[in-house]
Amino acid sequence: MHTRVAIVGSGPSGLMLGQLLHRAGIEAVLIDNKSPEYILGRIRAGVLESVAVELLEEAGVASRLHAQGLVHKGIHLAFGGKRHRIDFEALTGKHVVVYGQTEITRDLMDARAACGASSVYEAEDVRIEGFDSEQPLVRYRKDSAEHELRCEFIAGCDGFHGVCRQSLPAPAYRAYERVYPFGWIGLLSDTAPVSEELIYANHERGFALCSMRSSTRSRYYLQCTLAERVEEWPDQRFWEELQRRLDPDVAAHLVTGPSIEKSIAPLRSFVVEPMRFGRLFLAGDAAHIVPPTGAKGLNLAASDIRHLSRALIRFYRNGGCDGLEQYSERCLRRVWLAERFSWWMTSILHQFPDAGEFGAKIQRAELEYLVSSRAASASLAESYVGLPIED
Repeated sequence: MHTRVAIVGSGPSGLMLGQLLHRAGIEAVLIDNKSPEYILGRIRAGVLESVAVELLEEAGVASRLHAQGLVHKGIHLAFGGKRHRIDFEALTGKHVVVYGQTEITRDLMDARAACGASSVYEAEDVRIEGFDSEQPLVRYRKDSAEHELRCEFIAGCDGFHGVCRQSLPAPAYRAYERVYPFGWIGLLSDTAPVSEELIYANHERGFALCSMRSSTRSRYYLQCTLAERVEEWPDQRFWEELQRRLDPDVAAHLVTGPSIEKSIAPLRSFVVEPMRFGRLFLAGDAAHIVPPTGAKGLNLAASDIRHLSRALIRFYRNGGCDGLEQYSERCLRRVWLAERFSWWMTSILHQFPDAGEFGAKIQRAELEYLVSSRAASASLAESYVGLPIED
């Protein structure tokens, strides 16, 4: 079998690339080792910058987003028993949209199925070869038979644990990583959100985040240790601890209920340089991870795909290679800005085991300055709604 672009991974980045290429008349085959049901069952965030919204519009899959997405014009920072609103529109003239990543994935899957584009799910033993030549190859096993997909480019959209980055020889790239000494336990429930906008809470017992997926479905997070297990957090314990970390007014209005899903995720910062290796291009979590505090993971993936899709379309339309050659450099400039912001948000909102009393005082001073200075608030707002993307 032969195609122009082999896309390894069918999360939002892989599906988005496939849809953009299809609309440009460029053939692409998508390969994933999981089932569609498994992929749709993954719970992920969904705070979208304008770059992500515009890309979904370009892909022709934004109708449900516009009908059901929640426009957020600010966030709340809570500390010292009080809340402080950061007004995005007043500070930047922009906003973000809350629309669950699961729903984005569903919209893209439906669009791919409707156009009849080729997708291979539950592929076993996926391997990539020859990406440093003009004839890359993806091998896999499906239904006990061996398959070979010859292509012209490979897009590695298969996540942090995917085969694409793991296929690289060690000298070919450099990885930068910071693993944080805590994680988040998240709870999803069919309850009304406690606030119309996200609340980021700094508390002596640990960070808390009040978020949502819709007007009737809430997502809450608590900072926890890496040694803890989900089984140690029954619903009642989670709700009680969340109330302790919120200011009294919010805690009094919290609607609790049975959890739909609970999970613990470690926090890390991770970047691979470069993001291009011959005819292999890494995108999304395959190339970089950010702690979720800054809501940048999905948005960084969208900006990667924006660069990669335009570069491939330009190549197939007029043979121009500039976009492909500059892909890594362009992506990494935005990646490191998002890494900085996500690290900073994490550092001012979480309790660090080795911070001590001095660290706690500095953190409080940083938060006080942030909410009292328009310039500091504008800096946060500018990064949160999304910095300009390079064309």
